[in-house]
Amino acid sequence: MVIRLIGHIGRRQSSIFSSLSSYRPITLIQHPSPQRSPIEQWRGYVSEMRKSAFEDRIRKLIRNDIQYELDRSPLTQLVPKFKSFLIDERTGEQWIRLHKEFGENEEIKLEVTMFQVSAPAAKDGRVTTENDLELYISMVISIFKDEKSGILEFVCNVWPDSIEIDKVFMRDRDGMTGKPYLGPPFNDLDDELQTSLYDFLETRGINDELAVFLHKCMQHKSKNEYIRLMGSIESFVARKK
Repeated sequence: MVIRLIGHIGRRQSSIFSSLSSYRPITLIQHPSPQRSPIEQWRGYVSEMRKSAFEDRIRKLIRNDIQYELDRSPLTQLVPKFKSFLIDERTGEQWIRLHKEFGENEEIKLEVTMFQVSAPAAKDGRVTTENDLELYISMVISIFKDEKSGILEFVCNVWPDSIEIDKVFMRDRDGMTGKPYLGPPFNDLDDELQTSLYDFLETRGINDELAVFLHKCMQHKSKNEYIRLMGSIESFVARKK
């Protein structure tokens, strides 16, 4: 009896294992994503067309602006030298640098920024107009001697035909921390001392002739940088993903 029961159990297990061996996993059927309707496709096409037309409009306006500037005067490179000063144009930046050696142990660097606008003080209720505005350039003059000496610096306003000293002070070669003493306004100094300091710069070629050159130089610089900027913006708008 026991032998028969064992035989029945063995046959039941055998049938179970045989059914498991024939098991196949269920495969999920991938249904294709629904296609956009013709109306949705048309709307997407119109949206892309509008975007393309808008970008083309921007590019056309930029090209027209660039051509207008080129028609007024051609794009030119800054001259590499003015008298004994070498010029670093600093392409893509808002300033230029001039450099020269003077005497046996002096090194002179000029850092010149782009134009700023000066408006005279209104008098007797008179309204300031565009004709009253005058462009000037900010310039920092740094004069180096030897490693033991500091740096003599002049902060100047460069007018179309003259250079005006605003500050004169000394600083360390390692730079300045905090708020260093910059001295009184230049115009508060003794008149004879002011004249002597202007003569000091004149001897080093920093004079009215340089002021005239710098204004012409920065006009070219401003135009060149503007055209480069507009060209970069046009290229960016035109770039596709």
